[in-house]
Amino acid sequence: MSLMNWFGDKRRFGGLIGAFIEKATKGYISSERERDRYIRIDTTKGLWTRCDNCENMLYVRFLKQNKRVCEECGYHLQMSSTERIESLIDRGTRHPTDEDMMARDFLKFSDEDSYKNRITFYQKRTGLTDAIQTGVGKLNGTLVALGVMDFQFMGGSMGSVVGEKITRLVEYATRKSMPLIIVCSSGGARMQEGTLSLMQMAKISSVLQIHQVQKKLLYVAILTYPTTGGVTASFGMLGDIIIAEPKAYIAFAGKRVIEQTSRQKIPDGFQVAESLFDHGLLDLIVPRNLLKGVLSEIPELYSSAPCRGRNNYYFR
Repeated sequence: MSLMNWFGDKRRFGGLIGAFIEKATKGYISSERERDRYIRIDTTKGLWTRCDNCENMLYVRFLKQNKRVCEECGYHLQMSSTERIESLIDRGTRHPTDEDMMARDFLKFSDEDSYKNRITFYQKRTGLTDAIQTGVGKLNGTLVALGVMDFQFMGGSMGSVVGEKITRLVEYATRKSMPLIIVCSSGGARMQEGTLSLMQMAKISSVLQIHQVQKKLLYVAILTYPTTGGVTASFGMLGDIIIAEPKAYIAFAGKRVIEQTSRQKIPDGFQVAESLFDHGLLDLIVPRNLLKGVLSEIPELYSSAPCRGRNNYYFR
């Protein structure tokens, strides 16, 4: 039997095809210390990578076909923003917005390297101008405004460019009466921009208030691993529907900071999606392979609600 045939059989019969939903929603990485032990390998290069959860070796070609979900344990590995867009938006229907927007080093910030050099490095590494891609496209035939954050660009940190691009996307969705979807993956506000970064929280929240409350339009927030800091404290938790991926790490402050501040021992796993769902902070936990189908049904259900009207949405 050839190596390729062996992998094909393993994928069909020994993988996660049927039982993946059940496995994907069970168990936590037992502690932050254990999570930090796992070897992280750049899955954009090479033929093999290692699962961050079960440590099994995975063939990258099959991993990409399975939307970066481990076939052995169902763990959801990190995806780039481009991969997420391709998995959600119908082929040939996406129109990107504000692609030429780039950050400026107003504070002349420098630590081990200058902020300007860091931006240039990550732009070359990822092919993006900043930590989010925004645009308009069709999701199973429904026209939506979509923003997708990218953790590979400076940890998905929210600076002035990310805040401005999201703000413009929300305003466009409001003008066109379109559903809005934002996929969050971020370490929080970008410290190199100081207050200019922090003010984005209020700016985005204010335009979302117009979109959701005044215009009664839908906003769906999708929280992935990780969603932390200022993103969690603003638009990440403001969705009409808040969806998380299985085992996504969602928090404002980290476990260590909370323990040192409160001087109390915090249980392991309390900032994982399943724990937050149990305490009512999330509406749904949806495995990645089912996400597009779930998202395509939400606008129809939302427009049928008694306090909403079908003409609030822009269908083509």
